[in-house]
Amino acid sequence: MFRKLSISILTILCINTYAQKRVRELGLRPGVLEPGKQNSITDVSGVLVGHKTVIKGDDVRTGVTAILPHNGNIFQQKVPAAVFVGNGFGKLAGVTQLMELGNLETPIILTNTLNVSTGMSALITHTLQQKGNEKVQSVNAVVGETNDGWLNDIRGRYITEQDVLDAIKQAGTSVTEGNVGAGTGTVCFGYKGGIGTSSRKLPQSLGGYTVGVLVQTNYGGVLQMDGVPVGKELKKFSFSNQLLNNVDGSCMIIVATDAPLDSRNLERLAARTIIGLGRTGGIASHGSGEYAIAFSTDPGSRIQHQPGSPVVHVPTLHNDYTSQLFMAAIEATEEAVLNSLTMATSMKGYQGHQVEALSLDKLQELLKKYNRIGQ
Repeated sequence: MFRKLSISILTILCINTYAQKRVRELGLRPGVLEPGKQNSITDVSGVLVGHKTVIKGDDVRTGVTAILPHNGNIFQQKVPAAVFVGNGFGKLAGVTQLMELGNLETPIILTNTLNVSTGMSALITHTLQQKGNEKVQSVNAVVGETNDGWLNDIRGRYITEQDVLDAIKQAGTSVTEGNVGAGTGTVCFGYKGGIGTSSRKLPQSLGGYTVGVLVQTNYGGVLQMDGVPVGKELKKFSFSNQLLNNVDGSCMIIVATDAPLDSRNLERLAARTIIGLGRTGGIASHGSGEYAIAFSTDPGSRIQHQPGSPVVHVPTLHNDYTSQLFMAAIEATEEAVLNSLTMATSMKGYQGHQVEALSLDKLQELLKKYNRIGQ
């Protein structure tokens, strides 16, 4: 009991240094499309997200985030999916089968670079233990990562298989942002990064579909918020000869939609998220892995592991009706990144390294200066 209490106190000391706010709470309204009810990836029906945050002593600042396309047996009821690579300096596991077959058969796990294998092992365990999978002998575990080695003793590989299973088990529709799960030890634009999410709900005249995005931000560039040159104004940006100006790091982007898209158009949808990343000032540098995974939760598009007939008939959205979804993905990605920054808090970690959160007071002054929010 005492040990659990100590960890809880440590978590508060490492994370909660000021009141966090999402960008819309600050008055900013990126884009023109309206967000979903929660402005979260879980606005897409069926999607669940779970975190496991691992903070130990002075040097361990890491975690796991799990994204589930539905709460059933994903192996038996796969979902159409695709991946787009903005820059391939990363260790995304399961990518070749995902690209080849165009489907996702496990939850998506996000963690740190050196614990990808742990995530794979846990996903295999999770899948083999599910009822109905007693004869399964092959599992394509999809695990993404970013390198949290500045704040976390990454060589210690502290994530356990149980941590991953806990994140899956705890998955729900409420998504915590900032220094949680796979975003616990990340850095973005020289500020504390983390987990962020956002969504867009299309009006019925444009199909009524929802697009949701979740990001794990750990990259650099010159920060912009809805066109406001925040990094330039605050004189903190990559190649500026300031502390923590390294542009490398990576960003994982997960896109969900309830639109009936096949893997080909899901890849096109995933590709648009890189535009959203660019809107925030990211440059997809040499050492930064930018990966977007997109999937559809449309019930009629599910892919049965054991098909009832050789020919499958599934609904597929016509190409001419995809542009509005592309726009939604761009806007939701941009806002998810911004939320990852404004919901993060300052953190001290490995070898005494400290990363400050973006000052919301300074940010609001800039947003007022550029007429993005009221005076």
